Amino acid sequence: MSGHGFHVHGPHDHELEHAAQAAHGGHEAGGGMTSQIAMATAIIATVGALFSYMGGATQANAGLYKNNAAIKKTEAANQWSYFQSKSTKQSLAEFARDLAPDDKRVAYQARIDRYEKEKDEIKLSAEKLEAESHEWDKSSDEQMHQHHRWAQATTVLQVSIALAAIALLTRKKWLEYAMFALAGVGLMLGGLAALHI
Repeated sequence: MSGHGFHVHGPHDHELEHAAQAAHGGHEAGGGMTSQIAMATAIIATVGALFSYMGGATQANAGLYKNNAAIKKTEAANQWSYFQSKSTKQSLAEFARDLAPDDKRVAYQARIDRYEKEKDEIKLSAEKLEAESHEWDKSSDEQMHQHHRWAQATTVLQVSIALAAIALLTRKKWLEYAMFALAGVGLMLGGLAALHI
């Protein structure tokens, strides 16, 4: 360039001017596309990070709930073992009652009645623990289903971001549309996860 208004361009100067215009959202078609995809990618990545966090949280909850179910199942099994020991003692007391002389039968019958009452209480406790175990299992399954929904949503959003990069490199408008369509599917899946569907 000279000071008198006469411009001499090097072979690459023209391309640099166009690149600068595109980077600043100039009139070239790619400039608007670049800004639009960059903004959408940032939003999609942020939403994807939130979905990923929720997926991890629900997976942790599912494991915790499954552990609680196993604990309650073990407690129920312990109660059923206790019930069985009372049944065995009751059977022995019944056998002893039947073989005992008349004056001792009343004492054995009292034991039999006590064992029967204790067994009823133990049975109620065991059934309650089994019901709690079942509820924890059900909650764990629900959390795992929700985790899968969050994971699906996150995966679709990640594919959408990959399409955004390809769209920027190739400047193909249909890839940009595909990116937005996949982002919509990812948001829909995230909505299903949030609604526990």
